[in-house]
Amino acid sequence: MKKITIAIDGHSSCGKSTMAKDLAREVGYVYVDTGAMYRSVTLYALRHDFFNADGSVKTAELEAAMPDIRISFKFNPETGRPDTYLNNERVEDEIRSLEVSNHVSPIAAIGFVRTAMVAQQQQMGKDKGVVMDGRDIGTTVFPDAELKIFVTASAEVRAQRRFDELKAKGMPADFDDILKNVQERDYIDSHREVSPLRKANDAIELDNSNMTIAEQKEWLMERFRERTAQ
Repeated sequence: MKKITIAIDGHSSCGKSTMAKDLAREVGYVYVDTGAMYRSVTLYALRHDFFNADGSVKTAELEAAMPDIRISFKFNPETGRPDTYLNNERVEDEIRSLEVSNHVSPIAAIGFVRTAMVAQQQQMGKDKGVVMDGRDIGTTVFPDAELKIFVTASAEVRAQRRFDELKAKGMPADFDDILKNVQERDYIDSHREVSPLRKANDAIELDNSNMTIAEQKEWLMERFRERTAQ
C-alpha cells in the first residue's frame, strides 16, 4: 500500500488532534500536532515575559529567541500517543491550559513564527507516511497532500469538549470563558494575514458536531482506504 500525506485542518477544539492521533496509530503513520508546536512557542513566550500588558507580543524579543526554541515529539508508551517537548522538557499538559489558549492566536499569526514552524513541519513530513493537523496544513504546509480533511463543529460543542477535557485532567475550567476563547480564536485564525484558516479547494469537509469519536474514526478510515487504494 502506497504511503500518502494526510492533512487535517479545522477550527480549534473540533477534535482534529484526536482523529489524527488515532488514525496515525491505526495505520502506522507518524503523527505531528502542529497546534502543539504553536502552543509550545506561546508557553515559551509566557515564561519569558514576551507579552505586553494589552496581550500583544513583544515581537523583537520573540524573534531573537526563535533559534533557542526547539520542539519535538516523543512517543509515550503509556498513552500510545506522542507527547510534546519544549527544549527537551515535556510540556504536553501545560500547553493545554486556558492561559496558553488565550495567548496562542497572536503568536500563531506572526510571520516569522509560522515560517519557522512550517519549515520544521515540512521536514517532518518529507518522506510521506505522515498525519498532520493544524490550521494551514492543506493550504500552506502540504498543498499537494493526497488526503485533505477540513473539520468543523459549532462553537458551543467545541467549547463543551474543551471544558470536559480540562475537567478530566483536573484543571480549572469555566464554560463561558472557554466559549469566548473559542469564538475569539476562530476570528483571529480566519482573519490573520499569514496563512489564514480556510478550507483547501480539494479538502473534504467534516462537521462532527453530532458524531461520536468512533463514528469519526470510521469515517476517516474510510477516506484513508479510498485514497491509498487509488
